[in-house]
Amino acid sequence: MADRALIIARAESVLAKISFGCIVVASCALVVLIVTFGWLVFGRYVLNVTPTWVEQLALVLIGYIAFLGAAAGIHDDSHLGVTMFRDAFGERIRTVGVVIVDIILAIFSVVMFLAGIELMQFGWDTRLPMLNVPESVRTFSMVCCGGLMAVFLISRIIIRIFKFTLPAHAELEEGR
Repeated sequence: MADRALIIARAESVLAKISFGCIVVASCALVVLIVTFGWLVFGRYVLNVTPTWVEQLALVLIGYIAFLGAAAGIHDDSHLGVTMFRDAFGERIRTVGVVIVDIILAIFSVVMFLAGIELMQFGWDTRLPMLNVPESVRTFSMVCCGGLMAVFLISRIIIRIFKFTLPAHAELEEGR
């Protein structure tokens, strides 16, 4: 039993670090987005030369900000959720319901991952205007999000099942 609790704690630690990495990358992308829009305004109104590449870069960065933020939100269990019905039930039914929702979301994330890979393959030969990079740079954020969400959700399902079957699962829940 102690081995299982140790494995759960280590897995949660690794997943928390990956989630933190998503937040750091999304935050850096947000800073770059703000700086480039500052350059856009300066170039347009002060230099009278509009940097046209900023708009295309902004579209790429917004994808990374949104998708990596969504993956981190899935890990933290803070991404879009309606808890009214879940909270109305007892703990046993609630735990089963949460696992079922996680399974559905995991299936969605795997589909997102696979569809993203297909989009990346399709857009590899097409170049983004002004940036001259493959279109797949834009869709890679969706692949990352789908893959990370699948990892976070599948591990969360396994961890919840382990915690549910442990006699002292209440102690593990407090540490989260």
